[in-house]
Amino acid sequence: MAKIVYPLTQVLEVKNKRVEDAERVLKDKLHELEKEKEKLRQKEEERDRVLNHHDDKLRQMRAAMDEKEVTSPKIQQMKAYLKVVKEKLKVEEKKVSDQQKQVEVAEKNVEVAREDLNKKRQEVEKLVIHRKDWEREMAKEMELIDGREHDEIGNIIYGLHHHNRDKH
Repeated sequence: MAKIVYPLTQVLEVKNKRVEDAERVLKDKLHELEKEKEKLRQKEEERDRVLNHHDDKLRQMRAAMDEKEVTSPKIQQMKAYLKVVKEKLKVEEKKVSDQQKQVEVAEKNVEVAREDLNKKRQEVEKLVIHRKDWEREMAKEMELIDGREHDEIGNIIYGLHHHNRDKH
C-alpha cells in the first residue's frame, strides 16, 4: 500500500507556527502586564508614603495648636508646608491614576493576545480533525483499490488455471 501524504501538511505547519508565534506574543504581553502592575505598586507606595507624611504633619500641627504654645507665624508656616505636601499628594495620585490606565491597556492587550491565540488554536484543531477524516477516507479508498487489485489478480490466476486446464 502506498504512503498517503496529507495535501494540507504545509498549511498545518504554517498554522502551527502561527500558534507558536501567538503563544510568544501572549507571553510577552503577560510580561508587560506584570511590569505595569509592578510600576503601579511602586507608585501606590510612593503615594501612600506622601499621604502618611501629610497625615503626620497634620497631626503635628493639631497637637501644636492644642498646646497653644506655637506662635501664629509657626502655624502659618505649618499650614503652608501642608499645602505643599497636599500638592505633592495630588501629583502622586495623578501618577497612580495614569499608571492604572497603563495597567488596563496592558490587560486589554493580554486579552486580545489570548483571543488571537485561541482563534489560531481552533484553526489548527479544525485542520487536525480534517486530516484525521481525510486519512480515514483515504484508507477506505486504498482498501477499495487493494480489493479491486486482489480481485483482478484472482481473476487472472483463475483464468490462467482454467485456460491451462482446458488445454490438457
